[in-house]
Amino acid sequence: MNLKELTISSIQEGLFTKEFSAVELVKETLREIERRDNILHAFLETTPELALSLAKEADEKVRRGEKSPLLGVPCSVKDAILVEGVSCTAGSRMLENYIAPYDATVIEKLKEAGSVIVGKTNMDEFGMGASTENSAFGPTKNPADIKRVPGGSSGGSAASVASGESVIALGEDTGGSIRQPASFCGVVGLKPTYGTVSRYGVIALASSLDQVGPFARNVQDAEILFKAIRGKDSRDATSVEYPVQKNGGKRNLTVGVPKEYFSEGLDPAVEKTVREAIEKLKAQGVSVVEVELPNTKYALAAYYVINTSEASSNLARYDGVRYGAHKEAENLLEEYLVSRGDSLGAEVKRRIMLGTFALSAGYYEAYYLKAQKIRTLLQEDFAKAFEKADVLLGPTAPTLPFLLGEKTQDPLAMYLVDVYTVPANLVGLCAISVPAGSVGNLPVGLQIIAPAFQEHRLFSTGKMLENM
Repeated sequence: MNLKELTISSIQEGLFTKEFSAVELVKETLREIERRDNILHAFLETTPELALSLAKEADEKVRRGEKSPLLGVPCSVKDAILVEGVSCTAGSRMLENYIAPYDATVIEKLKEAGSVIVGKTNMDEFGMGASTENSAFGPTKNPADIKRVPGGSSGGSAASVASGESVIALGEDTGGSIRQPASFCGVVGLKPTYGTVSRYGVIALASSLDQVGPFARNVQDAEILFKAIRGKDSRDATSVEYPVQKNGGKRNLTVGVPKEYFSEGLDPAVEKTVREAIEKLKAQGVSVVEVELPNTKYALAAYYVINTSEASSNLARYDGVRYGAHKEAENLLEEYLVSRGDSLGAEVKRRIMLGTFALSAGYYEAYYLKAQKIRTLLQEDFAKAFEKADVLLGPTAPTLPFLLGEKTQDPLAMYLVDVYTVPANLVGLCAISVPAGSVGNLPVGLQIIAPAFQEHRLFSTGKMLENM
């Protein structure tokens, strides 16, 4: 079987026509990981016993003629999401020996839907990064070019799907951490509307921004996985019941192109590829209009104030006493300093310090409160844009996948990679990255943004792009 070409529907067909069993599929997937991952390093840990157990359950369901949305489908999981009995490090030495005592809600839903969990994937430490180079356990490499990064922070999940080491994957998106690696690896990555997917059992970075979402090889698979994991959860007060979509009658699609997304800083080769995709849509009879998002120039600054502030608060628990790796010292203060100093990486320390400063007395109003006001202005910008268009289209990332080590010494350059993705998180919108083409062998992603709870617009537009 060609693992890189398998989709959810082809797996279901293969299982019920007895072309292969779920156990055979998972064994071949684990062999592929063993063959390839010593180079790619997409996985931090594989879970063969769990995978074979779930695969046997899937085969038993097939024998009984039972069907479920993800039956027998291999899935990798970002290592910030708890899987009972499996280590969960969030890419950090601080949690190197932590074993998850329970399943995250999304993992419960995956198992209910019949999916087979094959392992935990590499990530930037606590989700802080855009290249997966901030992992305490070494970087992941891009399957398209192993000299380049796969994007981040969910780079391991994206690389596992792109390489054929998994069919689908779960990531977590705080400011582009699903969409940007999807763009860099040439796969589909969805950031759902905030609140549509439970965050219970997910290690938090910035609680008002984080959202779990799917990676897949095509839009249809991303849609199936999203429908399997969405829904209200009593254990997550920020989760919501997904509203029933009303069909308001068929009308022609109108696409908005934000002029701010095609300004200075965008790689000309990326711009050319994205514009060509938009022109193909236009040739299919899609109406294309220019829209303005004037306050997006402040989005990145506002995002990093909010992100670091919430990260500072969330990561305070990892002090070596309540949670995390413990180091002995002469007194309690020294234990805190040594435990955190030795177990947290440079980027995590940087964001904790920035966030603590932004929340400190005398600076809260100057930074955090002002960033929240920018959030409101962005909401107004997007509301006006969606009065003119059903969805917005633009590049997912301003550059092609960059070389390993290229931006590690320049944090600001790394932060700029998120310039097009952070607005959707700040406003709580849904957004998807779909492959738009390539420059040489390097993938280029196109981002589609829709209003909250309008994921169906993303899926329909994405499928239209795939079929052109």
